[in-house]
Amino acid sequence: MRIECTFASPLGRLRIAANDTAITNVDYDDEHQHLPAIAPRSLLLQQACQQLAEYFAGQRQLFTLPLAPVGTNFQQAVWHALQAIPYAEHRSYKEISLAINNPKAMRAVGAANGRNPITIVIPCHRVIGATGKLVGYTGGVDRKIWLLEHEAKTRQSQ
Repeated sequence: MRIECTFASPLGRLRIAANDTAITNVDYDDEHQHLPAIAPRSLLLQQACQQLAEYFAGQRQLFTLPLAPVGTNFQQAVWHALQAIPYAEHRSYKEISLAINNPKAMRAVGAANGRNPITIVIPCHRVIGATGKLVGYTGGVDRKIWLLEHEAKTRQSQ
């Protein structure tokens, strides 16, 4: 069974979806900002909202939610590697391709990164170009900048 809720973040409304056992999606819900909020109807969705609130308040650096993103084996490997990027740090597409033992797959890593269904929790915003350039982000580069700056400021204050 799929259940959903929404969460009001500093970056706009997030839509969170889960099955019976894990979070399956966290994405920006820009199209439905005007609709009423959807309250979490399960303990799992309540935990997701709580952990996101703590993250945005600078009180959480690591999410401990059960996750079940749907994707190919390659995408799963990339998303797993993204979760290993420490808070307030970043990696290049090349570094991710090396981490998954597929050094020539930089473009495919970029495509998998862009298809990450659990934004913020699986920190695709921490992946940048090899030159340090802030390349695309499904939520928009402005949000990516905000997230990276938020993590850098939070890390400095601790």
